[in-house]
Amino acid sequence: MTPRTALPDPPAHPYALLTPDVVLDALGHVGLHGDGRLMALASYENRVYQVALEDGSRVVAKFYRPGRWSVAQILEEHAFALELARAEVPVVAPLVRDGSSLHVHAGFQFSVSPGRGGRQPELDDFETLEWIGRFIARLHNVGAAQPFAQRPALDVASLGQEPRDWVLEREAIAPEVLPAWREACDEALQRVAQGVAPAGAGRSFLLEDATALRLHGDCHPGNILWTPPDADGLGGGPHFVDLDDARMGPAVQDLWMLLSGDRRQRTQQLSALLDGYEQLRPFDRRELALIEPLRTLRLIHYSAWLARRFAAGDPAFAISFPWFGTSDYWRGQVDVLRGQIEAMGEEPLNA
Repeated sequence: MTPRTALPDPPAHPYALLTPDVVLDALGHVGLHGDGRLMALASYENRVYQVALEDGSRVVAKFYRPGRWSVAQILEEHAFALELARAEVPVVAPLVRDGSSLHVHAGFQFSVSPGRGGRQPELDDFETLEWIGRFIARLHNVGAAQPFAQRPALDVASLGQEPRDWVLEREAIAPEVLPAWREACDEALQRVAQGVAPAGAGRSFLLEDATALRLHGDCHPGNILWTPPDADGLGGGPHFVDLDDARMGPAVQDLWMLLSGDRRQRTQQLSALLDGYEQLRPFDRRELALIEPLRTLRLIHYSAWLARRFAAGDPAFAISFPWFGTSDYWRGQVDVLRGQIEAMGEEPLNA
């Protein structure tokens, strides 16, 4: 699966030239002809459109942000999705057109997948959580079969240290908050790197101690669509719609973002998830000590991600995140990081 043509240099703004006409022309480039109706779907990193075709069907066209992933990394994501689909794991995999799942048109890399309906799952329902646990275990059974060769690993350097350094070097933080943020961020990263609450045998369980496998990587409720069973009670359930952040990492990464509420609520939710997960795959309970370190890395990476996109001049970010970059925002992040430092000193969840 290789793209058909070489990419030119990206425009000054990644999506300045991606008009509705370009979207429809791109689909026509691979033999899919829209009837003129298209709708932008919620996505900040890439641009994603639902397009109605002349034959009455719907497809979703995903235009990758220029420069974010290499061709090899995108193709590895596609290969993983297609591997999951062959194993009958419910995932929306890209369509292969003329032997390729990745295409190029007007300077944009894009893929096309079938349109799928659904809603976010009801995560306050324990039966739903158990079902999702089984679902994730099935994905991990496939993910453990072989490693990624091109996509990155989830580690402290790439998700914590590099984003911190980028923010500091670009002077993206309000000067009056900079010393406090740098101190809190450094302490938080030190706690992540050194390990947190004891996980047994007199030592802490570190991120590098966990068994790495191919993950969804960004398994939050918005990336799981739920469809109800049909009249006979068949079909339905969860399916994944986006593997854009697939990478190598510990199994718990695909579980912790589904937890919310106070400690008691999160413990109950985790128990339901693992009840389902362990029906199909063993889970190393020591990985529960990684939940707060992984949350900390995500918070640091998220702030740097916003700063990068603002620096690139993407207008979607200025519209959707008008509060970013203010003194109040960075003061709030200092408080959040200090809260994470405290959380990493507590006993891990025990389901």
